[in-house]
Amino acid sequence: MVGIKDVARRAGVSIGTVSNVVNRPHMVAPETRVRVQTVIEELGYVRDESARQLRAGRSRTLALLVLDLANPFFIDVARGAEEAAYEADLNVITCNSGQRVDRETAYLAMLAEQRVRGVLLSPVTDASVDGLRRNGIPYVFVDRLVPGACSVSVDDVAGGALAAQHLLDRGHRRIAFVNGPSVLAQCRDREQGVRSVLADPIVLAAGGLDVASGRAAGARLLALGPTAVFCANDLLALGVLQAMVAAGVRVPDEMAIVGYDDIEFAAAAAVPLTSVRQPAARLGRTAAELLIAETSGEDPHEHESVVYKPELVIRESTGS
Repeated sequence: MVGIKDVARRAGVSIGTVSNVVNRPHMVAPETRVRVQTVIEELGYVRDESARQLRAGRSRTLALLVLDLANPFFIDVARGAEEAAYEADLNVITCNSGQRVDRETAYLAMLAEQRVRGVLLSPVTDASVDGLRRNGIPYVFVDRLVPGACSVSVDDVAGGALAAQHLLDRGHRRIAFVNGPSVLAQCRDREQGVRSVLADPIVLAAGGLDVASGRAAGARLLALGPTAVFCANDLLALGVLQAMVAAGVRVPDEMAIVGYDDIEFAAAAAVPLTSVRQPAARLGRTAAELLIAETSGEDPHEHESVVYKPELVIRESTGS
């Protein structure tokens, strides 16, 4: 790699002058600055940012750890976080746990070793943050309400209740809820919302939160006879929709379907999905802003929990 000494030697200036051109160009005479910049371009010199951050004692990198990058919801969360970081002249690296505790633990250990500025965290299990806490690395929970920590979330209990009440209002009485892994607080909260409205829902536990798990759950639903189903996220709902279409079940006439998240694919489905909307990009942006404020060191930090209200978006999958 081309180093700062190579640039100084070619330009006929000191190492300090090259450093000033890169970091404090106003301190260098215009003719010298142009000569050094020309050499930098010729040699392809790139500043060693990691060394600079080590000397400064503060990283310019935030990390985002998400449950599943295959879910477009988390792509939107990442987009919102990246926008806030970019405006603060910071970088974001994204890690995907794939809903696996072992991968989550390994990623968080690696991020602690890298001494990132802070972590935006959508965890499988809260125990994984112990290493961050021990190493003094700030973190903000995303899509999770966690007392005693900074967090940005949507009221999932209210979201589950919205979906269940909507199906009741459509005249359905035999209603199923297809849930994801119970280890996830979001899944538990959405089921709690369903049970706050329905006295005896049919509850199916899907193996994951993806389309394939939804298809498998849809095949099981056919034997249980509900007339409506609410799914813990849109990918599950899309899988259930595929299973219904494959079985010749008409949606919504014979089976109404509601999803959760309102990802872009929900509106573009063969039968557009009714869904409980989460403001994914806003969640990511707000979480990043909280983390940036916490790591700025300007004021004494107080943990803050931001909770957004969910919104029901009604489409053809539950009838017009």
